[in-house]
Amino acid sequence: MNRPTTLTLGPIGRPKLSRDGRTIVVSIPISFRRSGGRKRVVTPANAETWVPPKPQVDNTLVKAVVRAHRWRSMLESNLFSSVRELAKAEKINESYLCRVLRLTLLSPTITEAILNGLQPTALELTQLLKSIPAEWDEQEAMFRQPKH
Repeated sequence: MNRPTTLTLGPIGRPKLSRDGRTIVVSIPISFRRSGGRKRVVTPANAETWVPPKPQVDNTLVKAVVRAHRWRSMLESNLFSSVRELAKAEKINESYLCRVLRLTLLSPTITEAILNGLQPTALELTQLLKSIPAEWDEQEAMFRQPKH
């Protein structure tokens, strides 16, 4: 009565890209089992379990992004009339303040990833303080997590 029924989605193997490059086909071996009137998806015994990556919050990156937005807010609300004046009040180098301020131009996707601890593992503050593209798509491509 509780015989598993296998639903074949295609040959097990690598994902395949369609000819037009717009669709990817992924085959997943699964079986459905009825259990008390409910259906469960059961993976094969030899299948690797998938666990989403654990967030790894980089406090240095988070602190820099938060500072950048705080300083931007201070400048926009006219608390300080110039970057020089703000740098003097914060007792930091004006050049460093300007580099950190550029973090306010990061794409929302990258900013959210940093704040949630889901940024690419190789991403470091020194990379972000260098010149980065203005276009969000280019930024995201630059810092995209490599696929295994």
